[in-house]
Amino acid sequence: MKTIKDLDIDGKRIFIRCDFNVPKDNEGNITDDRRIREALTTIRYCIDRDCRVILASHYERPEPGKYEDKYSLKPVVRRLVRLLKIADDIQLAEDVIGPDAQAKAAALKGGEVLVLENLRYEVGETQNDEAFAKKLASMVDIYINDAFGACHRAHASIDAMARQFDDAHRAAGFLLAKEVDFFEKTLENPVRPFVAVVGGSKVSGKLEALRQLLDKVDKVIIGGGMAFTFLKAQGMEIGNSLVEDELLDEARTIMIKARKQGVKFYLPVDVVCAEEFSDQGHIKHIPAQEIPVGWMGLDIGSASSELFKQVIQDAETIIWNGPMGVYEMDRFSKGSFQMSHDIAATDATAIVGGGDTSDVAQKAGDVDGMTFVSTGGGASLNLIEGKKLPGIEVLKV
Repeated sequence: MKTIKDLDIDGKRIFIRCDFNVPKDNEGNITDDRRIREALTTIRYCIDRDCRVILASHYERPEPGKYEDKYSLKPVVRRLVRLLKIADDIQLAEDVIGPDAQAKAAALKGGEVLVLENLRYEVGETQNDEAFAKKLASMVDIYINDAFGACHRAHASIDAMARQFDDAHRAAGFLLAKEVDFFEKTLENPVRPFVAVVGGSKVSGKLEALRQLLDKVDKVIIGGGMAFTFLKAQGMEIGNSLVEDELLDEARTIMIKARKQGVKFYLPVDVVCAEEFSDQGHIKHIPAQEIPVGWMGLDIGSASSELFKQVIQDAETIIWNGPMGVYEMDRFSKGSFQMSHDIAATDATAIVGGGDTSDVAQKAGDVDGMTFVSTGGGASLNLIEGKKLPGIEVLKV
């Protein structure tokens, strides 16, 4: 891919596809602005070159064609004003390709920034509609994709719009280039020992990633709800814990493959159990093979945390994707937070997958201790799986 530094952008009209799909509380306040802050390098680079900058992003899943205030990018613009410190030079369009966006785009001066409204207000965005993409493209001279977290989706602002520009007028932003570089270099030529820490609720969502990782890593740690499918595949009683019975054979196949390839495979040895999926009621700390009938495992236990700590201590490279338990509930967050602390404390190159995993690292206060925290959960998983991401493929020269 070309990056923005390879293009002549001085004074040009620049479209930057960002990923501002940030979490907000019930009052609409942004609770984690990391994705916005990560985009600032590319935005400032354009402003410093007297470009007229148009920023675009999706936010959550509004009903296409229906403008609802709760899905507006207004809070993002307020945060951008604070971070960029150019309050008078940032505007929000009332629409995406409508009269207000067109008028404000045409009136932009060098160094000014226009933010389009939520791309998913338009039906054409998720349909990768070429006509919609052409209208977006008509507003600018240069296309820049800096939205790694959305690159696995063939949407209009990611794919069809990029195709409206030739290689001299389209490129990756600094964030996108950094994300791809980290993942591709790590997976292609990792410094060993290389350890994969895989968690989350289900095996099905990470099945292909696990298969691919077994060909690359030296050790695999499994935590979270997906661990119970592997534990049951070993013949253990897991009570009412989350399990994918249809994948028991697949789980056995993965463990057999790991053994044949000499990849050390680690599962929880103890768990924190409850009778119901709730932050209330009784809990038990018990060995993984002794989960009572009617109870469910919702976090790894302290012995598992200690085991996993020992496993990663000599690691030179760690990829972590997925929490170790239901970290959203305080009493089941200890395993995930401890994993975050332990990874941050190593001297390894530590790459944290986006989504829930980066949220854990953020809440645990360990972001600064990680080598790289990705902004894209689904996109990073797709890269690990070896899939081609539409937003990256279209930028290749």
